[in-house]
Amino acid sequence: MNTPPRRRVPLAPLAAIALALIANAAAGAVPPRIHLRPLDAARRVLRLSDGISMAYVPLGNPSGTPVVLIHGYTDSDLDWAPLVPYLSKRFRLILVDLRGHGESSKPGCCYTRYDFAYDIKLLLDRLHVHRADIVGHSLGSIVAQTFAEQWPARTLRVVLISSTASAAPKSAGPQYDWTAQIRRLKEPLDPDSKFMREWWSSPTPVDRRFLRRERRNAAAIPLGVWLAVLNEGLGDLGDLARTLPQLTAPTLLIWGSKDPIMLPPMRRSLERALPHAKVVVFPGLGHNPFWEDPRGCAAVINAFLNPAADVRRYGAD
Repeated sequence: MNTPPRRRVPLAPLAAIALALIANAAAGAVPPRIHLRPLDAARRVLRLSDGISMAYVPLGNPSGTPVVLIHGYTDSDLDWAPLVPYLSKRFRLILVDLRGHGESSKPGCCYTRYDFAYDIKLLLDRLHVHRADIVGHSLGSIVAQTFAEQWPARTLRVVLISSTASAAPKSAGPQYDWTAQIRRLKEPLDPDSKFMREWWSSPTPVDRRFLRRERRNAAAIPLGVWLAVLNEGLGDLGDLARTLPQLTAPTLLIWGSKDPIMLPPMRRSLERALPHAKVVVFPGLGHNPFWEDPRGCAAVINAFLNPAADVRRYGAD
């Protein structure tokens, strides 16, 4: 059976923006400092009608287009700290802590992709946000997919970073079975353990202070939550392709070419499931391309969400 050719966005404007900025990022030997104080200072918590206390960070223009940013597995709203300074100042940013993560509630259950997506819906209800752009990374991209499928009338556009429509192929080998490593973890979790350092490693240097904070936040998540999300939220990736035809919003797919988690067959599964999506692959970047080249990723996202957006720096502490 012939494999369909992989599609790419025409060089003008998205990929052209990405390629121009990748070269600039690669030239810098020292990673830029990532500022966390603006996010920490702005964080709020709301009690949702399903009983979850959900933390979120509102930033940007309160009158702008709402943009919800959903972090990855064992991360938090701080996941987006590298990217926020380069996103358009016209956006109304809503950075969330998924249940079980960050400052949100950590119940004994439930952690399916539908539970996560429903929390987002209830948060937007509380904030009186009727429609929003939805941006998700890794686990957050699966939540973003699910939200857009379940509530299409509430979804403007979708950006899926490091996402998939399938599980890792069995032929990938044990070196890619990161789930087995997680199942061997014991409490208390050590933020400076070999596993934790590898879990937050990348092929391109990232601010060490930021990565240390990410590891410490993740180590504060109960191991039971780690396993519940693994089993429930990430346990049936093979089901993703079945529901993806319900995602009808304009969609942008972003990957790093050296992503060790979302392998090429997994990426191709999502491209096949969303044949009209725009695709940008950042050469040489890993699972967190918006940490490694935040300026380049932001330029691509800004162009997709709002072609007239500016990319001036949001601000620093």
